[in-house]
Formats: sequence, C-alpha cells, structure tokens
Amino acid sequence: MARLDGKVALITGAAQGMGESHATVFVEEGAKVIITDINKEGGQALADRLGENAVFIEHDVTDLKSWESAVKKGIEKFGDITVLVNNAGVLGPIAKTEDLKEEDYMKVCAINQNSAFFGMKTVLPSMVKAGGGSIVNISSIAGIVANYGFPSLAYVASKSAVRGMSKATAVEYGNKNIRVNSVHPGFIQTQMMADATDESGGDALKDIPLGRIADPKEVSKAVLYLASDDSSYVTGTEQIVDAGMTAH
Repeated sequence: MARLDGKVALITGAAQGMGESHATVFVEEGAKVIITDINKEGGQALADRLGENAVFIEHDVTDLKSWESAVKKGIEKFGDITVLVNNAGVLGPIAKTEDLKEEDYMKVCAINQNSAFFGMKTVLPSMVKAGGGSIVNISSIAGIVANYGFPSLAYVASKSAVRGMSKATAVEYGNKNIRVNSVHPGFIQTQMMADATDESGGDALKDIPLGRIADPKEVSKAVLYLASDDSSYVTGTEQIVDAGMTAH
C-alpha cells in the first residue's frame, strides 16, 4: 500500500524546487495533493503532469484571505485536508544586520514565517474535523545555526520562528491527534540555492561532511515520513537534512 493512501495534502510553493518534488512524491505515494503557488503557469503545468490526484490553486501565502480561499477550494475538491506542508519560502537579501533594510526584513518574515502561521491557522480546523493530521513546516539549517552575514538576519529569524511555532503547535494540538514537525534542509539543488551561490553550492562543499549537494527528493523523503503514519509517535521535533553540516 502507498504510504499516503487516503491523505489529502496542501503543499505551498509547489510550482518548482523542493515543493515540486514534495508534490510529485506525495502523488506517487497515494495522496491527493493541492498544489499552491503564486506561479500560476508552473503550478498548473505540474498539476496537469501529476493527473487527477492533483489540483493547482493560485495562492499568496502572505495573505490570510488567500489562505482561507485556497483551503476552502481544496476541501471542496478533495475533502478535509489531513497533511499541510508549509514549503513556500524565500532567501531574501544577503546582508549584514546593520545593512538590512526594514522592508526586506518584513518581506522575508511575511513569506517564511507569517505564511506558516496562516497555514496552520486555516488548516487546523479541517484536521480537527478529520480526527487528526500532520503539519510539516519547512525551515532550514538557518533555524538551527547561523552564519554571519549569509543568509541575513531576516532569514535566520524567520526560519527559527518556524521551528518554534512548530513546537508550540505540536504541544497545543497533540490531544487532537495532530502532529507538527519542522524540516531543516541544508544545501539542496534548487534554483534558490543556485541564485544565492552557484550550481555547485559555492564554498559550501568544504563544510559538508558528505561532500555533495542534495537532490530535492532527498528532502521529500523526510517530508514523506513525517506526513505518513510511519511517524505516528513523532511530533514537536526537528528533522535535519544537511549531510552533517550542523554536526560541526
């Protein structure tokens, strides 16, 4: 049996990168997947490729009303949402704290941090109604450790907040059979990483014990585990997927 049979999942930022990988793996594992993104063309193309068990909904994760609309449409299509993957994110500017502009700080936090709050707030009632669920919040190794000036304080602050919100919600909703965990990727082969460094990860390789950049599917497998019933006794934790970067 596929590991996500009977699950309905909403995945944000799913038109490309890690989100596209998560959506693909989830459909392969039997889930019905609600793909959301501001990238209408990319999101619809992915839904078309994945077939009848996927639907695309245009969605601005920084806007609560957009969340309410996306969740409503998703439920109308597939039924109660039992898995939420808050994947949408942005790196933002590479800047030291004194050089970081207020508007850049607020934008990064809106996309990375506020969206996770809005997502949990709007999806939790559906999970309570369904009798349980799993929320997987995509953070970063920047939610565990920090590098001076790269990425900026805004990215570290937002990804650390995602880690903390995951723990708080896990404690609050454990008695509703709702699990909440955060995933902390290191350097993953996505366009966002390439834009920030280069296709090989720049100077990061010297700090990676396994000596290579990850394929997005290597993160998707961790997300799949947390979304599935295989992790039925796992909540309030951090799943680090970084090839050992934070081990030294």
